[in-house]
Amino acid sequence: MTTIHLHQTTIATPAQILAAFTDFGPGRSTIFAGSTDEYLRVHSQGPDHVDVTEGSHGIWERLHYNWSDPHRILMITTDSNIWGGKSGHTYTLTRKPGGMTDVDAVVVREGKNIRGRLLAIMLGAGGRRVLERQFGQTIKAVEARYQDASAADLS
Repeated sequence: MTTIHLHQTTIATPAQILAAFTDFGPGRSTIFAGSTDEYLRVHSQGPDHVDVTEGSHGIWERLHYNWSDPHRILMITTDSNIWGGKSGHTYTLTRKPGGMTDVDAVVVREGKNIRGRLLAIMLGAGGRRVLERQFGQTIKAVEARYQDASAADLS
């Protein structure tokens, strides 16, 4: 099992991050590169949770999202073609003085087959940089979504 801790500080508010992370409409890949429209399927949804399948490039996982605490987004893997066990993600959103938000992520990957175990080992060995880059791109995409919206409101 591989556990990776990531951190970003952003100008986006916790509410903006939550809204972007829990938008399961078309174009989700603009926020999460690893979630393409062809894999996206919402199975059930409530006011603070969703059961969804998402993925890309031959890797998919069914996730139970829970954001009953609006400062914490839990994503628990319930099925996948490669991930199992305790796989999932936890995002903690902390508003800072001065308007910034700290976003702490914990990514857990436990392979359920040979391919998954090899990918988990690769993530542990050197994949942190890849995940950090993807996480940074996700945060920038959230910021851009709301900066674009603010600019349109001013027009």
